[in-house]
Amino acid sequence: MRVITGKAKGISLKTPQGMRTRPTADRVKEALFSIIRFHVPGARVLDLFGGTGQLGIEALSQGAEYAVFVDAREDACGLIRENLKRTHLEKQASVLRCDYMEYLRRCRECFDVIFLDPPYAEDFLENALNRITEIDILRSGGIIVTERPLGKELHQVFPGYSRSKDYKYGKTLLSIYTKDEALEE
Repeated sequence: MRVITGKAKGISLKTPQGMRTRPTADRVKEALFSIIRFHVPGARVLDLFGGTGQLGIEALSQGAEYAVFVDAREDACGLIRENLKRTHLEKQASVLRCDYMEYLRRCRECFDVIFLDPPYAEDFLENALNRITEIDILRSGGIIVTERPLGKELHQVFPGYSRSKDYKYGKTLLSIYTKDEALEE
């Protein structure tokens, strides 16, 4: 696993031992960042299920202003911190050890890009999408990037948000929700 492009291009990221974290395949990550490339420069990013930190780190490498990484596991948070240090991006990020719903309950900042790549077998993705759209932490024109396994369905519509088509890469589906610009005051 490596940083694909930008100021940290080519730097290898440390991966976890065992199967508790499922990093996004480089091929899927490359396709994803090709799709969202115009949303990244200058963005404030939330990587809600941080894991290794690779999605937020890739965004930082490609010009995002700042990234917040959230993960409930201490070992994952340590891995994210180590990968931020490897890429020299630690000053542009914060890492929080916290359950994702607890973080969303107390979140008071807004983001331009939110990455949701939770454990596939859980209902975390649906819960996170529902909560994010309720508390309105995405800036006008911002995007929520979701990753899920083939066969896992998601709601097509959330009030004030539009969903892209699904992008299929092997057994992985990517969907992007965009906050409708007309709703922000």
